[in-house]
Amino acid sequence: MSKGVKAAVIGGVFAVMVGGAGYGAYNIVSALNGDGGGTSGVATEKKSGPPGKDEVKETTAKFFAAWEKGEATTAASYTNNDAAAEQLLTAFGDDAHITDVKITPGTAAGTTVPYTVKAKVAYGGKSKPLSYSSKLTVVRGLTSGRALVDWQPSLVHPELKKDDTLVTERSDSPPIEAVGRDGSELTKEKYPSLGPVLDALREKFGRKAGGSAGIELVVRHSGSAPDTPLLTLAEGKPGKLTTTISPSAQAAAEKAVKRFAQSSVVAVKPSTGEVLAVANNRTDGFNAAFEGRTAPGSTMKIITAAMLIDNGVTSMNGPAPCPPTATWQSQTFNNLKGMEPNENATLANSFMRSCNTAFIKLIDEKPLTDASLTQEAEQHFGLGQDNWKTGIVSFDGSVPAVSGPDRAAGAIGQGQVQMSPLNMASVTATAITGTFRQPYLVSPRLDDRQLARAEGLKASTAAQLKQMMRLTATQGTAQEAMAGLGGDIGAKTGSAEVDGNAKSNSWFTGFRNDIAAAAMTEEGGHGGDAAGPIVAAVLRTGG
Repeated sequence: MSKGVKAAVIGGVFAVMVGGAGYGAYNIVSALNGDGGGTSGVATEKKSGPPGKDEVKETTAKFFAAWEKGEATTAASYTNNDAAAEQLLTAFGDDAHITDVKITPGTAAGTTVPYTVKAKVAYGGKSKPLSYSSKLTVVRGLTSGRALVDWQPSLVHPELKKDDTLVTERSDSPPIEAVGRDGSELTKEKYPSLGPVLDALREKFGRKAGGSAGIELVVRHSGSAPDTPLLTLAEGKPGKLTTTISPSAQAAAEKAVKRFAQSSVVAVKPSTGEVLAVANNRTDGFNAAFEGRTAPGSTMKIITAAMLIDNGVTSMNGPAPCPPTATWQSQTFNNLKGMEPNENATLANSFMRSCNTAFIKLIDEKPLTDASLTQEAEQHFGLGQDNWKTGIVSFDGSVPAVSGPDRAAGAIGQGQVQMSPLNMASVTATAITGTFRQPYLVSPRLDDRQLARAEGLKASTAAQLKQMMRLTATQGTAQEAMAGLGGDIGAKTGSAEVDGNAKSNSWFTGFRNDIAAAAMTEEGGHGGDAAGPIVAAVLRTGG
C-alpha cells in the first residue's frame, strides 16, 4: 500500500472518528440540556424564538402518533417534561384501560393546537366509547432549542390537574341520588358548583345510602379529595341520600357567585344548623366555602363585640370611641379611608360603621387577656376545636391566643385569625339566636356522628349583637347591599388585606328571618362591593 493510499485510509478513519465523537458529544450535550425530550440524532444549530408553523405541525404529529400507539415513553419525549408526561400517559393505557385511541387535530392558532380524542374504555368485560376535546401549545425548549409540547395534565384529559391520574375500576363508592330538603334531585348539571360536594357525599355515604357500585373511569386526585367520575361502564345502583340543601337557595347561590371570580358562599338555617346552600366560583375547583382558611376582616367584629359585652368592657349603647388611629404595642392601626372619627361613639355606632380603631382601643381593657378572643370563639361560637362533622370535609375556623400586634389585628379579623364562609354563616346564626348549632349537610342520624357543641351566648348578648347587625344593614356599611330586602334583616361587612394582593378580600355576612349567609370574594374590595350582593341574593330566596 502506498503512502498516499494509507494516508487516505487514515484520513477516512480519522474522519469517521471525528464524526462519531461529534455525534456522541451532541447527544451528551442534548441529554444535559434537552428540555425533557429525546434527541433527533443529528446535530443541528440550536433555534430560538417561537416555533414555526411547520415545527408545530411536525411536533404535534409525532406526539399524537406515539400517543395513539400507546408508546408513552416516545410520546413523552416530544414534551418539555418527559418524566411527568410518561407517568400520566402510561396510566392512560395501563390504569385507565383506554385503547383504540384516535386523535384528530384541529386548526392551529399560532402555536396552540386544539384536538379531539376518540377512544374506547374496556374493563371487566364492559366497554364504552370515550370522546373529548382538549388543546396543547408547542414551545421552544429553553436549552435545547427544540420544538416541544408544553406539558400539562389537561393535555391527556381536560379534567386533569397537577398530580391527578386516570383510573378505571369497580368503584369503592356506590353512586347516590342526592336530593334536597324538598325531595328534588341535586345534580352537577343543574348545580355545577355542587360537583365536588356531591362527589364527597358519594364517597362518604354511598354505601350507607344503600347503593351498589358500578365500573367507572375516574379522575383520581392527590390527597383526600374524592374521585371525579368521567364515564360509567357499568351502572351501579344509586342510593338515595337526603341533604339539607334548599334548591331555591342553591340556585340563587350558583347564579350569584358567577358574578364575581374566586367567590364562595354558604347559607344555613339558624334555628337548626342545616346548610341550605354552598356554592363556589373558583378556577381551582376548591370548596373554599367549607374549607377556606383566610382572614375574615371586620366580619370578625361580631365575635369581638360579643367578647367585649360578655366581659363587661362595654355594651351596645356603651362607649366605643372611634379615633383616627389607634396604636397597640408600637403598631398603628387605621380606619378605612373616608371614615369620620367620633370620640363619642357607642359600640353600636362603631360596629355599624366598622371602625377599626374603636375595637383596637377596647381590647386593652381589663379583664381581657391574650386568650379572651380565643375563649369567646371556642366556648360561645363553637369555633377552632376541630370537631365539626358537617358530613364532608370542612374547616372549623381558627382564633389562636396570641400576644403583640397580632392580638390587636385578630380583633378586626386580620393577623392569625382564619375563617371560611361556612364559619362566618355559623357565627351569624349563633349571634342572632344565642345558640350554637353546628352546621351540617346530611342528618347525623344517618351515620350516628356526634355534632359539635358549645355554650352559646347569653340572651342579652345575642339581643345586642342582633340589633347591631340590624343597624348595620339599615343604616351602616351594609345598607347598600341589603337594600330592598324585607323582613328581619341584619349584616356585617368585612375587608381583609392579604400580603401581595392589590385589593383586599371582600367579606359579608347577614341574615334575613331564619336564614343566615356569608360570602367571600378574593380581591373583591370592600365587603359590600362583591360579597355583599352575593349574600343578599341568597337571603332574598328566604331559604
